[in-house]
Amino acid sequence: MQLPFTKMQGAGNDFVVLDGTRSELALSALQLQRLGHRQTGVGADQILLVERSSTPGIDFRYRIFNGASGDEVEHCGNGARCFLRFVHLKGLTTKTRLRVETVNRVLELELQADGRVTVDMSRPVFEHQRIPFDSAGLVPRGEGQFDLWPVDGAEWAVLSMGNPHAVTRVSDVDMAPVATLGPRIEEHERFTKHVNVGFMQVVSRSALRLRVHERDAGETLACGTGACAAVVAGIRLGWLDAQVEVQTRGGLLRIEWQGGDSSVLMTGPAETVFEGEIEL
Repeated sequence: MQLPFTKMQGAGNDFVVLDGTRSELALSALQLQRLGHRQTGVGADQILLVERSSTPGIDFRYRIFNGASGDEVEHCGNGARCFLRFVHLKGLTTKTRLRVETVNRVLELELQADGRVTVDMSRPVFEHQRIPFDSAGLVPRGEGQFDLWPVDGAEWAVLSMGNPHAVTRVSDVDMAPVATLGPRIEEHERFTKHVNVGFMQVVSRSALRLRVHERDAGETLACGTGACAAVVAGIRLGWLDAQVEVQTRGGLLRIEWQGGDSSVLMTGPAETVFEGEIEL
């Protein structure tokens, strides 16, 4: 099977994007793992499968698979931006505003005049059973309008952006124990479906630096939902204002949240790296 693909990146978070709008693509976990493998395949943090939608008012749907495991995952903000640039690149739409569905939510995307993409990431989720997070027996420390939960020697803000996140504040992200503490928190028994682990350094009320250990992937150069989770947590904890520039290792993201039931908006780059075919 000769499979055409497009390699894309958004702030260093990289993707293999597949066009499933013309014919159905049903790839096995092993095939997805091969695509995502950095030595024997194309190499990517995640694989995006673009499909037509049969839902009225929805332009497309797309599915997201982890590049290392081949497992389907819920949400990826950087992937959403690459998705929009991909459907324009392939001539699948000329609209600059799209409504698209993922496995657990509908996203609204807008292509900006400078080529960046703004994603309506929907509302953050704080209910522990929906994250999910088992807080039984833990005593949190309240700050601002949020709680910080003690797990494995650190304090964590816990929430979901369509996928689960635990975020801790550090004085210097360059010195943060991402490689050691990240995997332990990811697989901690308190997070029954595992969790993305964020380490944020607050630079000012409108700027932070961020590193994220992602579920099943390890540390990536950027994580869009992780940036959103960090800013939402920082706002509720009283550390940040409503618009924040997030410096990841792969690039800059702008995150906006007005609080309450408002959606989180993320704006950032999305670029094509190369195109090709692979034998699967």
